[in-house]
Amino acid sequence: MQINYKTTGTCSREINVTVEDGVIKECAFVGGCNGNTKGICQLVKGMKVEDVIAKLEHTKCGPRPTSCPDQLAQALKQAL
Repeated sequence: MQINYKTTGTCSREINVTVEDGVIKECAFVGGCNGNTKGICQLVKGMKVEDVIAKLEHTKCGPRPTSCPDQLAQALKQAL
């Protein structure tokens, strides 16, 4: 399953994720803090969707009510 998620409330504009059998195979952010978003993607590759959602959902970026990790969790909820 390919997910193309338009983010809201973050510097990144979009997240593209490939999920196969409930496991993240590929992940890429468009925009955002380049090193941080690449790091997030490297960390979540090979992880189960449910585990990533549990770890990243509700993460905030400064005073914002969301963050790039939280938006990734929101995108992954589409895979469930």
